Amino acid sequence: MKIINGRDDSTRDFVISAGAVLFRETLLCELEICLLHNTARDEWVLPKGRKNRGEDIEATAVRETFEETGYPCELWPLRMPTRAPIPGDTSGEDVIKIGEELLEPIAVTVRDLGANRAKIIWWYITMATGQGKVAGSQATYEAFEARFMEPAVAIQHLTYQDDREIVQKALDIVSGTRTLSA
Repeated sequence: MKIINGRDDSTRDFVISAGAVLFRETLLCELEICLLHNTARDEWVLPKGRKNRGEDIEATAVRETFEETGYPCELWPLRMPTRAPIPGDTSGEDVIKIGEELLEPIAVTVRDLGANRAKIIWWYITMATGQGKVAGSQATYEAFEARFMEPAVAIQHLTYQDDREIVQKALDIVSGTRTLSA
């Protein structure tokens, strides 16, 4: 069986990861996005990382976002389009519908790791829980500085086009939800 870009269907050939666009609300009710500055490579990226064995992909997104940024967070329930049917739907329809208070991934990216390997990343939207930054959450090999910034500035800072597109998609979803609830 073949999957992504003709690679063999083998767990040796891919890594399952999850990441998130981490938002927080300022005292003026404005949103900021947290980016990671990889000081070793001088790159600006979104938090993401590998799924642990037996871990749900949603839990991976929250754990990795916390570990890399130091900010406790949770998945942010939002209004968004989805192809997922509602529980009990037996119609078999494959249609896009708008769902309320969803915790679905907003995108999936596939990054080529070379040597016929790929990293599959499920992307979510998270919100900081309001607690302050926790020191010492990063692994010893990580060299990230977490910084919150205004969304337009965050998009400009991001090193990779894929990350810019993920942030824009998250902003579109969040903006639509906030407009409707205002």
